[in-house]
Amino acid sequence: MRRRRDPGLGTAVRRPETARRPGPPNRLPLRKSLFGRLLAVSALVAACSVAATAWLAVQTTSGAIKQEQGRNLTADARIYNTLLGYAATHPTWDGVEATVRDLARRSGRRIALTTEQRGLLADSATAPSRPALPPQASAVVDPLSVDTALSQPVGEAGSAADRVDPRAVGPFRLPASERTVLQQAAERSTACMSRLGVAADVVRGPSGRPRVKVVGNDSDEAHGTRCAAEELDRPTATERKALTALNRLANACLVRQGREGVRLNLDLTWAQPSEPPLIVLTTEAPVPVPGVRTGDDDRATASCVGTARREQLSSHVASPAMLFIGDANDTTVPGFALSPSNTAKIAGVAALVLALTVGATMLAGARLVSPLRALTGAAQRMRDGQESAPVRVTDDSEIGRLAAAFNDMSAHRARLEEQRKDMVSDVAHELRTPLSNIRGWLEAAQDGLAEPDPAFIASLHTEAVQLQHIIDDLQDLAAADAGVLRLHPEPVRIEDVLEQVAAAHQGRAETAGVVLTVRDTAADAPVPGLTADPVRLRQAIGNLVSNAVRHTPAGGRVALHAYVSEAGDQVVVDVVDTGSGIAAGDLPHVFDRFWRAEKSRNRRTGGSGLGLAIVRKLVEAHGGAVDASSVEGQGSVFTLRLPTDPTVTVAEADAGTERRTNTDADAGAGTEPEPEGGTHGAGGPAR
Repeated sequence: MRRRRDPGLGTAVRRPETARRPGPPNRLPLRKSLFGRLLAVSALVAACSVAATAWLAVQTTSGAIKQEQGRNLTADARIYNTLLGYAATHPTWDGVEATVRDLARRSGRRIALTTEQRGLLADSATAPSRPALPPQASAVVDPLSVDTALSQPVGEAGSAADRVDPRAVGPFRLPASERTVLQQAAERSTACMSRLGVAADVVRGPSGRPRVKVVGNDSDEAHGTRCAAEELDRPTATERKALTALNRLANACLVRQGREGVRLNLDLTWAQPSEPPLIVLTTEAPVPVPGVRTGDDDRATASCVGTARREQLSSHVASPAMLFIGDANDTTVPGFALSPSNTAKIAGVAALVLALTVGATMLAGARLVSPLRALTGAAQRMRDGQESAPVRVTDDSEIGRLAAAFNDMSAHRARLEEQRKDMVSDVAHELRTPLSNIRGWLEAAQDGLAEPDPAFIASLHTEAVQLQHIIDDLQDLAAADAGVLRLHPEPVRIEDVLEQVAAAHQGRAETAGVVLTVRDTAADAPVPGLTADPVRLRQAIGNLVSNAVRHTPAGGRVALHAYVSEAGDQVVVDVVDTGSGIAAGDLPHVFDRFWRAEKSRNRRTGGSGLGLAIVRKLVEAHGGAVDASSVEGQGSVFTLRLPTDPTVTVAEADAGTERRTNTDADAGAGTEPEPEGGTHGAGGPAR
């Protein structure tokens, strides 16, 4: 209810407030959820993997294919140049069949030659099983129009600028008689140079003309010698005849263009008719090289010389032929490229792999996220105060262990909540009983029904002490939980503490018919001294003794025993009884706060379930530990383990005991403890 102030009356008026019911938990957006992140990461990894694999495959395959294609191109160029040389040195293709078959045998390829009208000239494939030729030729073999992509240099001069094969010499080919004369002149020249220390060789050109080639860097020295042969510097009769015919064809071309004729030299350079002829030979074959002049006249002259040369050689070389090169089984040369179809294939495979990855990730992510969502829902129901069913544990994975730990935590929380409710009920009952008694006695006295005599006052005092014990228990436990429990450590002899606790509880033990004793320490194993708060230590041991006496039937025994541990670093105190014992299922909870083995509120068996919890807090505050063992129907053993202090001597411990004894005597301490095992009635004053 909310208060609303009425402006007319000035009073607060309460108006009803709608109760807020917890709604269903909001689901995270996919981009923020673990499932979404797992899906995104898996998709990214899959995409990167597919891309990297595809790139690597393409690069590797392309490299291998390029290497294979390079080898095939080299073989194709060798085949082309061999057939080109045959065409340059033969006027027809007759007899080329043997050359074609030899090339096919050495290269392992199928080689076929046809005319430009696809008439078969030669084919390495046998006639019965000869497959059809592809629609497009690999190259055209024409010595007068060389394919520069497939041609290889012949000799040193290389391919001619007008794309005429250098081996096509036609009428410039020297007869044997002229070759012999020139050969002898070249040999005399090299012999002369050799005598002068200049290394030189005789090199024969495609036309059969020999020339002297100086080896190394001795060309300058060769020019200064008198070893040059005049025969090597002059054209032969065959060459003059061929050059005259070529000059006539070139000049006819120039005249048709309205230009002045030229005079060609043997190296196919040109000059004006009035200039002296240039007879120095610098090349092995006629190669058209532009003259010194530039401009339209020189370009026209070069064009006419090339045209005239092709016209002159046309009758001396084979006609153009189409060359087909393929594999022996008539397959084409392998190739691969990222064409649209190949790109589509790669993209399809990548998409399939990515889809499979995303699908597998979704399945795995759903199995991974499902228990997490169940845990989240259970936690939110727990937060809203609703009862939460245990989360189902499907496997022993990390998430399964998390679910098991959550179930344990939920069960522990439920137990704590139940204990808290029991504690509230128990404390209310424990407070209500003495308060009701006090109120009843006071009302009786107020009404004159009871006299405030000493017995009346003693009864009220007993009820007040019971209230004080409950409040002190709660205060000590709260201080221990907050870490502000104050200790006053000093040298202590544990035997003296046990004697004091036994003396304080002796009267109650005798009343209950229980024998309470302190076992003597063995003479050969003295218990070392401690540094502890004697009051808190008596309080802890007193609580254990009070519980032991309360749960031990008449005729039973309760014994206190102190001894040193086997390692010698701990003082061990056992509180042994022959009482009813504790069930095995209840033993792990005996030190839990608000827990009681007997669920009834019978005041005969004791307080609100805080005593043993306080014992554990007090022992832990001293750096020790406490545990319990029990056999139901035979008794229990509560064991305290406290760290020893080697610096404490027997004299210091005795002095501390004497000092506390005098203080307790002056304060009137050591009286019989109050009923119900109060925490501060165990042999010392309350703090």
